[in-house]
Amino acid sequence: MVTGGCGFIGTCFIRYLLLESDFSGHIINVDKLTYAGNPENLADIQKSIPGRYTFIKADICDPDAMNRVFESHEIDTICNFAAESHVDRSIVAPDAFIKTNIEGTFNLLETARRNSDRLVLFHHVSTDEVYGSLGPEGLFTEQTPYHPNSPYAASKAASDHLVRAYGKTYALPVTISNCSNNYGPYQFPEKLIPLMILNAFENKPLPVYGDGGNIRDWLFVNDHCRAVWEIMKAGRRGQTYNVGGRCEMRNLDTVNMICRFVDDLVPREDHKPRNDLITFVKDRPGHDLRYAIDCSKLEKELGWTPTESFETGLKKTVQWYLDHPQWVQRVKSGEYREWIKRHYT
Repeated sequence: MVTGGCGFIGTCFIRYLLLESDFSGHIINVDKLTYAGNPENLADIQKSIPGRYTFIKADICDPDAMNRVFESHEIDTICNFAAESHVDRSIVAPDAFIKTNIEGTFNLLETARRNSDRLVLFHHVSTDEVYGSLGPEGLFTEQTPYHPNSPYAASKAASDHLVRAYGKTYALPVTISNCSNNYGPYQFPEKLIPLMILNAFENKPLPVYGDGGNIRDWLFVNDHCRAVWEIMKAGRRGQTYNVGGRCEMRNLDTVNMICRFVDDLVPREDHKPRNDLITFVKDRPGHDLRYAIDCSKLEKELGWTPTESFETGLKKTVQWYLDHPQWVQRVKSGEYREWIKRHYT
């Protein structure tokens, strides 16, 4: 069972498992279909591999719904992507983050505990934001103390602790992964990279928080999916693995690189560079200065390494959004929500 499989990373993980990996089983995709959940992302999978993929609209916070899923399907593994994930939204309305990220994870763990006789693994996908903010030096390791600075990060930290506690207390087979900032196809346009790509295509302002000096370690989503699958197959139970792209970039440099790639693909009529669209805006509260992950444990134990540099991954991402104007239009206009209403209400 993959929870949150209609979101950005969940979508890419399901596509990776069914189309690229050595996985040979059946996937039950459970998603509540909040604003960022889009089942159209997997419509081609449902048609081309009907015997190996099933979608169920359900809320991980609903115990009865989760029980019905387990009663109806021979689930032996849970991979939990389901989460509210946008920091800005957590600052404005943290209640949804507490509900889904903490209570939802608790409910999944209880469901797993009730079915522990057949559970092979509960894998929980988390974030490097639980560790807080780094100064100019150093890296997050699996031993870094938790120090979350936003409601989103705090909710994910709490869910990590619950998973670890259930592993210790109830002997559930669990693993946890904490990843750096993901980017790639199917990402909802509120996040930095797709927002900048789409605004640049449309010659709209490119809003950058503060002076653009905040640093993120970027991870191409397919590299993340490979890492999660390797952890699920061979990771030591009860362990946490950090997943990073070894691609530290200042936000301003990231936006400038996006502008350069978009300029190369779709030059403006006046031939001006798109970086003149950059607009500095008031910094958000509690904005962490720098994230950077030491993923050497994952590399040494499981042989995983990121395959994409930031430049190659970003080029692929810009090209994907340019090649999928219908997906972009349906997401930005909200048309996909009407499709969901017709099919799942």
